[in-house]
Amino acid sequence: MAISRVPIYALLLLLLVFSATAEEATGDVAEESAVLTLDSSNFNEVISKHPFIVVEFYAPWCGHCQRLAPEYEKAASILASNDPPVVLAKVDANEEKNRELASKYDVSGFPTLKIIKNQGASVQEYKGPREADGIVEYLKKQVGPASVEIKTADEAAKLTEGKKVFIVGIFPEYSGNEYDTFMSVADKLRSDYDFIHTLDAKLLPRGDTTTKGPLVRLLKPFDELFVDIKDFTAEALETFIETESMPSVATFDSDPSNHPYLIKFFNKENTKAMLFLNFSSDKFEAFKSNINEAAKQFKGNDVSFLMGDIEASQGAFQYFGLKEDQVPLIVLQQHDGDKYLNPNLEPDQILPWLKDYKEGKLKAYKKSEAIPEVNDEPVKVVVADNIHDFVLNSGKNVLLEFYAPWCGHCKKLGPILEEAAVTLKNEEDVVIAKMDATANDVPKEFEVTGYPTMYFSSASGKLVLYDGDRTAEAIIDYIKKNKDSPATADSSSSEATKDEL
Repeated sequence: MAISRVPIYALLLLLLVFSATAEEATGDVAEESAVLTLDSSNFNEVISKHPFIVVEFYAPWCGHCQRLAPEYEKAASILASNDPPVVLAKVDANEEKNRELASKYDVSGFPTLKIIKNQGASVQEYKGPREADGIVEYLKKQVGPASVEIKTADEAAKLTEGKKVFIVGIFPEYSGNEYDTFMSVADKLRSDYDFIHTLDAKLLPRGDTTTKGPLVRLLKPFDELFVDIKDFTAEALETFIETESMPSVATFDSDPSNHPYLIKFFNKENTKAMLFLNFSSDKFEAFKSNINEAAKQFKGNDVSFLMGDIEASQGAFQYFGLKEDQVPLIVLQQHDGDKYLNPNLEPDQILPWLKDYKEGKLKAYKKSEAIPEVNDEPVKVVVADNIHDFVLNSGKNVLLEFYAPWCGHCKKLGPILEEAAVTLKNEEDVVIAKMDATANDVPKEFEVTGYPTMYFSSASGKLVLYDGDRTAEAIIDYIKKNKDSPATADSSSSEATKDEL
């Protein structure tokens, strides 16, 4: 279980979750912690005692976990006196004895927080804030009613202040299949959305006297401001909420109220069209108008749109390998990884270019560093333009690391790979190599969801993810046990040819 890798799309949003100026957690350790410490020996027993508990899976060396720790502790102290009390706990997922537990709860990065309800019968991802006050507010809502009843206009006004999405159930009475389905969906999605219900639609912002229930109205601070649905099947309601709660064009800037939409944008598995420009440009309004028109015309084609300010989206620039002299630009990335780029464009070029993409007239863009003219270091350098020849079709046994220059784990792994490469330098059929995955596109044959990721390609063409220990001894031992000799590789190739014939 490679739990030390960080999901790549999450890296684009790190500055949205943790302040760039956040200080490392320091100071004296409290004598008695309000956060329960769990491990494999007591986890199930503690979970069985609590109808609602939040568990943080962490690693002691993780900087994000260290920054979260004092906020998590403070929140635990406050929530201990809540009615009902909310229990916060933690598990050191880096300990060998807890690895199986972390795997069971799909822990793929640190910190991972899970909301566990009904003695373990229900498990949800915690998607709330990471500072104490935000944690408290978020979790209080989770233990309260799934949907809040609105009886007065003042109550409605207070709940719908700010730039938030609200899902409103309007009913003639609080009973029946429609009401039950609404409350069931509210409970299921309460981690992500705010639900309210009322008997009187005119109490709501943008309400009117002609609106009659049962219906669900989604209030939003963007686009057409509200939209209704009368289909009360659970599947229809969930799809409606998921689709309509996103702006037609997400905004990547420094406004915290836009951050939840960005997280949803990057988490959705679909094609993404991303326009980057300087928001202070005199052409901003023209670009905004054209990208919104494109989103309208492409609605229903499973394409999400984003407009990013280059001042706030440097992480995205780093990930996609873009340069500021290409701005304004639009980059389109399919879920399968293929990308299309249109740099230095004018506002009225957006829609024609997207239509060319839809009609299959565009050539995919491949990001690659230059092939090294000299490549004589123990760990060889691979780029996107030669990865197939150098790794997959080389007829050699190649261990390849995908890394990011800023990744701490990758920096620690660097000298280990070099030691292994020096030890195996006389093995002519063995190569240890690395590729900067932030400066080169990763081919579809490899699945890189975090850094570092290592693959082993045998001389016979077998490609497997290396998920062993990250020591020179373990890597050397793995290569020796799994490599093919040139003769074996040729034999395998011949046998494959015979089978094909």
